[in-house]
Amino acid sequence: MKQGKRPTRNQKKLFIEYGLNPAKWLIVKNQMHEMLVVHRETGRTKTIKL
Repeated sequence: MKQGKRPTRNQKKLFIEYGLNPAKWLIVKNQMHEMLVVHRETGRTKTIKL
């Protein structure tokens, strides 16, 4: 899997809406309808629908 990147301000706002801590999650893929994120410490992945 590719390395995650730090979220932008707008992505951080979206994380907060979904109840995720933006400091702990990295963006792996950012597509039109979904975003794949990975946890910094555990490596767990989640898909966020946009």
